Amino acid sequence: MSLFKNFVQVGVLTTGSRILGFVRDALVAAVLGTGPAADAYLAAFRFPNLFRRLFAEGAFNTAFIPLFAKKLEQEGNDPARLWAARIMSWLVLVVTLVTVLVEIFMPQVLAPFLPGFLDDPEKYDLTVLLTRICFPYLMCMSLMAAYSAILNGLNRFQAAAFAPILLNIVMIGFMAPLVLWPNSAVETAIWVSVGTLAGGVAQLALVYVAIKRAGFVPRLQWPRFDGEVKAFWIMAIPAIVAGGITQVNIFVGTIIASGKDAAIAYLYYADRLYQLPLGIIGIAIGTVLLPELSRHLKGGRTEEAENAQKQSLLISMFLSMPATTALVALATPIVSVLFERGAFGPIDTLETAATLVWFSAGLPAYVLVRVLQPGFFAREDTRTPTYFAFISVIINIVLSLALFPTLAHAGIAIATSVSAWANVLLLGWGLRRRGHFSLSPGEWRQHSLIIVISVLMAGVIWLLAQPLRPWLASSAPLVLQLVALGGLVSFGLALYFGLAHVSGAQKLDVLLSRLRRRPAKG
Repeated sequence: MSLFKNFVQVGVLTTGSRILGFVRDALVAAVLGTGPAADAYLAAFRFPNLFRRLFAEGAFNTAFIPLFAKKLEQEGNDPARLWAARIMSWLVLVVTLVTVLVEIFMPQVLAPFLPGFLDDPEKYDLTVLLTRICFPYLMCMSLMAAYSAILNGLNRFQAAAFAPILLNIVMIGFMAPLVLWPNSAVETAIWVSVGTLAGGVAQLALVYVAIKRAGFVPRLQWPRFDGEVKAFWIMAIPAIVAGGITQVNIFVGTIIASGKDAAIAYLYYADRLYQLPLGIIGIAIGTVLLPELSRHLKGGRTEEAENAQKQSLLISMFLSMPATTALVALATPIVSVLFERGAFGPIDTLETAATLVWFSAGLPAYVLVRVLQPGFFAREDTRTPTYFAFISVIINIVLSLALFPTLAHAGIAIATSVSAWANVLLLGWGLRRRGHFSLSPGEWRQHSLIIVISVLMAGVIWLLAQPLRPWLASSAPLVLQLVALGGLVSFGLALYFGLAHVSGAQKLDVLLSRLRRRPAKG
C-alpha cells in the first residue's frame, strides 16, 4: 500500500517547511522580540490563519475530499472536476465577502478577539493596521487549500506539502535585511506583514501550476445552489468547527492572553516549537489518511480502511511520543538555542519553555485527533466530531479562564492540552461504539511499550544535558549551541529507535519494509 510512502513524502517536505519556519521565527524573535509590536504582529498573523484553517483547510480537507473521492471512484475525472468547480465557486464567493467586510470593519471585528489590547490604543491601532495588511492572505490560502484538496484527492501530495516551504523562503527574504539594518518596531512589523502577504501569493501560484500540470484546473462559475452543493455544505459547516478545533482552542487562548503583556508572544513561540512534530506527523498523516480512507470506503474495502487507520495510529504514536517526552526534557535549551538573541532575553526563554512543556503534554492528542477524525469524515459524518469538538472547546475555555489568573500563559497551554485529550477520548469512544475501530490486546501492548521507551529516552537525554549547560547557554557561540543540541537530539533518536527494535515496540526492518512497499492498485 502507498500510505507509508505518501506519509514519508509529505513528512519530509513538512520537515523542510518547519526547519525554515524556525529560521523565520528566529528572525521574528530577533527583530520584534516580545514587545507590543510583536504582540500586534502575531495577533494579526493568527487572525487570518484562524479563518484559513476554518474556511479553507477545515471545510475542504474534511468535507471536500470524501465527496470528491466518491465522484472520482464512481463517475470519473470530468464529473469530479465539474463538481469541484461548483464547490470552489462558493468558497471564493464566501471568502471574498468575508475579506471585504472584515477589511472595512476591522476595528470592530478585532475588539472581541483582543479585549486586552483595548486599554492600549496605540497597540490596538497597530494591530488593526497589520491585520488589514495580512488578511488578504486568507484569500490566497483558501484557494491554495482548495487546489491542494484536489491534488490530495488525486494522490498528488508534493506541491501542497512544498507550498509552506515557499512561504517561509519569501518571509525570510523579507526579514533578513532587517537584521543588518534595523528599523523601528512599528516599521519592522509592517514590513513583516507585507512579507506574509507576499508569501501567500507565492504559495497560491505554486499549487496553481501543479494543478494545471495535472490537467485538473476547475473553471470557476457563478455559484448555484443545487442538491450536491447543499450536501457539501451540510458536511462542511460542521467540519469548519471540527477540522480546526486545535486552532480554535489556540485562538481562545490568544483572546484570554491579550490581558497580559508578552503572553501572546510566549504562546506563539512555544506553539511554533511543538508544531514541528505536529506538522511532520499529525498533518502528514491527516493529509494522507483521509483520501486513503475515503477511497477504501467508497470502494467497499472496509477491512483495508480499518487497517489503514490502525497503521496510521501506530506510526503517529511511534513518532509523537518520543517527540513529546524530548520536548519536555529539553524545553529550556531548545528555546534558548533557537530564540535567545537580539530582543529575546533569558526571561523570555524561561517563560516560553514553561509554556512549551505544557503544550507538549498535549502533542500526542493533537496528532491522534488527526488520526481519529478521518474515521468519521471519510464516512461523511462531520456532525459527531463537531459535537465532540464543541465539548473540548468548552473545557478549554473554562480551564483557561480558571488557570490564567495564577498561571498566565502556562495555564492556557495546560487548558489546550487537556481539551485535546478530551477530544481524543470522545473520538475513540465514538468510533469503538460504532464498531469502526478497536485495538487488540497485542496492539495495546505495542502502544504501551512506545510510551515506556519514550519516557526512558527522555530521562537519559535530560541527564546528558546537565553537563552540557555551558555549551547550550546563549553566551556560547551559536555553532557550539547547535552542535550540543543536535548531539543530544541525535543520541536520543538513536537510543529510542534502538530500544523500540529490541523491545519489539516497532521492529525497524518491518517499518522499512512498509516504506519500500509498492502502492497497491485499486
